Amino acid sequence: MNMERKIRNSILELTEGDITEMDTDAIVNAANSRLQHGGGVAGAIVRKGGWIIQEESNKIGYVPVGEAAITTAGKLKTKYVIHAVGPVWRDGNENEDEKLKNATLNSLKLADRNNLRSIAFPAISAGIFGFPIDRCAKIMLSTTIEYLNEETRLERVIFCLYGKKNFEIFQKELEAS
Repeated sequence: MNMERKIRNSILELTEGDITEMDTDAIVNAANSRLQHGGGVAGAIVRKGGWIIQEESNKIGYVPVGEAAITTAGKLKTKYVIHAVGPVWRDGNENEDEKLKNATLNSLKLADRNNLRSIAFPAISAGIFGFPIDRCAKIMLSTTIEYLNEETRLERVIFCLYGKKNFEIFQKELEAS
């Protein structure tokens, strides 16, 4: 399944699949603040890409919620991994929406600062961090569309969604925006 929308000079794409298989300049890892990549998307990235990703993350150390850091990608098809620290869902009581928006925005800015042309995102915080997927889709897509309407070198931003249900939630949100 696939859906594309042109936004100024860029393409925003939705696809269902495995983010570790993406052949983009960077993939985004839904990371924790300590950059310990044990479970979820992070665990899969290190298992496929190799321990070098964890070693580089250890050198970076701590990344605050809403921020992002970049490492190489080991044996993955992509060149870089951008580690975006999304919020753990606390019933919306701890500014989670703003933190997710910042994690998305800072990943896009980091890609631009590193002259990258393409980036693939998962649904940040919507897995083991418990962020509601429909709310995640709304925040991540609106933040990305706003960003792509400004000056950017990014030519392609892909949301690589795990499972048909998650794809359909993002698709419905993109169609409504």
